[in-house]
Amino acid sequence: MTIALEPRAGRRCHNVLNALHATLYFSPDLGTELGALGITHPRAVNFAVRAAAMGPVGPGTVTATFYNYKYALVARHVPAVWSVAAPEQVLAARARAVDATLRRLLGDEAVASAEMAEAARLALRATEACTRSARPLYSAHADLPVPEEPHLAYFHAATLLREHRGDGHLAVLMSAGLDGLEAVVTHTATGKGMRPKWVFGSRGWSQEEWDAAAGRLRERGLLDADGELTEQGVALRAGIEAETDRLDRAPYEHLGAGGVGRLTELGTVFTGAAVAAGCFPADLIGKG
Repeated sequence: MTIALEPRAGRRCHNVLNALHATLYFSPDLGTELGALGITHPRAVNFAVRAAAMGPVGPGTVTATFYNYKYALVARHVPAVWSVAAPEQVLAARARAVDATLRRLLGDEAVASAEMAEAARLALRATEACTRSARPLYSAHADLPVPEEPHLAYFHAATLLREHRGDGHLAVLMSAGLDGLEAVVTHTATGKGMRPKWVFGSRGWSQEEWDAAAGRLRERGLLDADGELTEQGVALRAGIEAETDRLDRAPYEHLGAGGVGRLTELGTVFTGAAVAAGCFPADLIGKG
């Protein structure tokens, strides 16, 4: 008998897989590997490592696919970064950084474990139902070969599932009438997004631009005077996540309730170990 997938089961699975993927962006190993190629600025590292699968693209493509970064910041580093290292070199360096990061955070025993191999198989099976249409970052990564080592295959599959959901999420944000910065402001207001100081440093926006975005959201009745989500704002964010779930349900329905439950269980263990090892800054998430 087929067991129906719970409404938010796919989202919960995605969240634990995505969290492990995100450790790479805060990993000193990534800076070491790209620094060896001559890419040393943190923003250049970020743009290069996530965009490399698309080839030597320009700032317009990066801004469009990343959505919540300021174009002027992107243009300071792209396409100049490709004159320092080709996308193929960046992808190879990224793979080395992933290997070093997972070994450092999880330990060699976990990396070589049967559980890691099982998680990789399950995550890759889920990706079989991902679709390419209107999903540029997913589709670019789907063109990359699957690594042979289970921990790298697991990370690869987590990346595919992250970008598949992310591409759909951007379509939902546009449909909701939220530009890149407005989307970040509302996410931060939920208490689950990055604190403003991290947005300013990584996305290129200023306090003045943040305040202006918040003003536009207040005019729409989505934020109150204290920067908290109104009832309408809470409903909008809930609707955005629900519609994102709908657009992203195929991989998890393909895997099935049992597979999703097991992958979530395994992913929670790996991500929990990474968090316990200090993979993220302590002040990354919150409203203040």
